[in-house]
Amino acid sequence: MTRHHRPLALVTGGSAGLGRALVQALHDRGWAVVTDGRDPVRLADVTRDLETVDAIPGDVADAAHRHELVEAVRRINPDRGLDLLVHNASTLGPLPMPHLRHLETDSLAAIWDTNAGAPHALTRQLVDDLTIADGVLLSLSSDAAVQHYPGWGGYGAAKAALEHLTLTFGEETGVTAYVVDPGDMDTQMHRDAEPGEDLSHLPKPASVVPHVLALLDRRPAAGRYRAADVAASLTEVAS
Repeated sequence: MTRHHRPLALVTGGSAGLGRALVQALHDRGWAVVTDGRDPVRLADVTRDLETVDAIPGDVADAAHRHELVEAVRRINPDRGLDLLVHNASTLGPLPMPHLRHLETDSLAAIWDTNAGAPHALTRQLVDDLTIADGVLLSLSSDAAVQHYPGWGGYGAAKAALEHLTLTFGEETGVTAYVVDPGDMDTQMHRDAEPGEDLSHLPKPASVVPHVLALLDRRPAAGRYRAADVAASLTEVAS
């Protein structure tokens, strides 16, 4: 375990959706959390009352911002231990989502930068911190990484790359690495992807969090997991 007084996590994209719900849950468990978001007003609003959360506005695709995140982790724990690194920040790319024949190469590169390039860079910087703490590397993915949906090609390809990078980091370093497909959720990102669709029947992000926490608690073999296939504990569901 790390030598700071509480577990420490870095969760990217903590101002909305599953990232926000996970930050809240870790805070409620007594964790220290570093998180970020592109909208500084929204990020400040959703983390204002979370006393153990260090919220840093910025775009994870920006190298200077990633440096800020790493510095925050090491400021909280100078011994350089990190218990959990969650790659959650993501982008769909141009909206409405174009078919691949209409997706410009620059747009594909921007999707890659956020969904795969930035996680690769952050993991490179923090993998030794994870090793010190016997921590967990966790990337949130999508069924679009393994299925082929019209319009989702750029996003799905970047998520497939994220999955491969994450699990290969685990193989190469010995860090416990998971890829989690949370399933369809009622989020703003999903509404942006399918404008005009009624998504109110889909699970809320908070309902997925107990399954993610159960994975972290049980520490099964590294690999790719569907959140719905990881049984949540009764305690987490009740809370």
